[in-house]
Amino acid sequence: MRVLIVEDDDIVADAVARGLCAEHWSVKRAASAEAALAALAAGEFDLAIVDVGLPGSDGLSFIRRLRGAGKTLPTLVLTARCTLADRVKALDLGADDFLAKPFEAPELAARCRALVRRAHGAQGGVIKMRRLSIDLAGRRLCIDQQDVELTAREWLMLECLVKRVGLIVSKERLLQALAHPDQEMSANAVEVHVSRLRAKLGEAAVIRSLRGLGYRLEEPGTPP
Repeated sequence: MRVLIVEDDDIVADAVARGLCAEHWSVKRAASAEAALAALAAGEFDLAIVDVGLPGSDGLSFIRRLRGAGKTLPTLVLTARCTLADRVKALDLGADDFLAKPFEAPELAARCRALVRRAHGAQGGVIKMRRLSIDLAGRRLCIDQQDVELTAREWLMLECLVKRVGLIVSKERLLQALAHPDQEMSANAVEVHVSRLRAKLGEAAVIRSLRGLGYRLEEPGTPP
C-alpha cells in the first residue's frame, strides 16, 4: 500500500511514517498542499493522511480541490481541533475519516486499513456485509441471499451510505445524491428515505443517526 502523508510538522510526519512502515506500507511525504498535488499527479496512492494546519492552502482546502477534480482517494484528516463544527466541515468537504492529535500509532494504522478496505470494496462493485450483498453496478441488494427491491432514490441513498460503510455521511451529501434537476427536494426528504430504507434492511444492517453529523451504515451490534 502506498500512503501520501501531507504534513508540515517533521515530528508528526516521522511518527506517522514510522508507524506505517512498521505495517510494511510505502510512504511519501509532502509538506504542503501544492507538493501533495504534484505527488498525486506523478504517481498512484492508496490513501492520503492530511493535516489540517498546512502552510498556505490548508488541509481542508486541499481535500476540497481533490474532490473537485473528481479524485476518490481515501483521506484521513489529522487535526488538533476536534470540535463538532470541525468534524462536520471535514466530512462535508469530502474527508473520509478524522483522527485527533495526539493519537496512538495502532489506531492510526487500523483506521488506514479500514479506509483502504472500504475503497477497494467499493471499486470492486460488490460490497458484502454480514447478511448483505450489494452489487452497485447491477443495482442488486440481497439479504440472506434473497433479493430486495428498492426504488431509484432508495438505491441512491444506499449507494451513498455503503460506499462509506462505517463512516459518517452528512445529511447534505445524501440530499445532493437524492436531488433531481427538475424537482426540488425538501430538507426532510432524507429522513423520509432513510426511514423507508431502514424498513427494507430490517435487522440485517443499521442506519445510525448521529445528531448534527449525519448517518452511518453499520453491522448490527456495532458499538455507538
